[in-house]
Amino acid sequence: MALFAWRARALTGGGAAAAWLVGTLVVTGTGWAGGAVLAAFFISSSAVGRLAPVRPGLDAKGERRDQLQVGANGGPAAFGALLGLHDPAVGLWIVTGSLAAAAADTWATSIGGRSRTPPRLLLVGRRVPPGTSGGMTVMGCAAAAAGALLVAATGATVGSAPALLPLGTLIGFAGMAADSALGAGWQGRFHCPLCDVASEWRVHRCGTRTLWKGGLPWLDNDGVNLAATALAAVLAGAVWRFCSR
Repeated sequence: MALFAWRARALTGGGAAAAWLVGTLVVTGTGWAGGAVLAAFFISSSAVGRLAPVRPGLDAKGERRDQLQVGANGGPAAFGALLGLHDPAVGLWIVTGSLAAAAADTWATSIGGRSRTPPRLLLVGRRVPPGTSGGMTVMGCAAAAAGALLVAATGATVGSAPALLPLGTLIGFAGMAADSALGAGWQGRFHCPLCDVASEWRVHRCGTRTLWKGGLPWLDNDGVNLAATALAAVLAGAVWRFCSR
């Protein structure tokens, strides 16, 4: 699947290698049930990601995921899956919850970007330009719920765990909300003095070093995604433990 995604230009070379590692760990820990959840996330998110509008004023990485993006979205699920070697159920819950959050964020960003209503920051409610980190729209929230639902439904079906459907969806949506909150309040914000555009990175794609404008300079979008999927993985493990008492 990683090779196919690389040939389809959904992944960079490094992203394909990272995806192979993530997939290997997920299948090793949770078997083909976890692999099905991973496939549901990756295939749907890759397809939905191509719907994201191109905004010339933004400095996104592009639609091809690199190794950092793959690690941020799938790393917590991969390592959480290894708990499945001890108990397959908890491994599947963690994989499903974490990837539901990753799917929710991807769907919210891609489909929400087409909303005609300007997004608002989660923490303060202030309207911001489309594509701003932390901005949320009603359309994006609905898309996030749909993405989380798809992944959670896959986990619930292949794992014969009906409770994973509603709870996995809620965990995925909560992870997306946490991602938006971190993006709005803590993610580093930069500005390219040469191109006079906002950027999420210390070096703009034109090669110019950007100026720091706010947030934590070391916290980029990949770091925010990693924190959100890790939080979802922890929540999924905690909910599984509570439900299994």
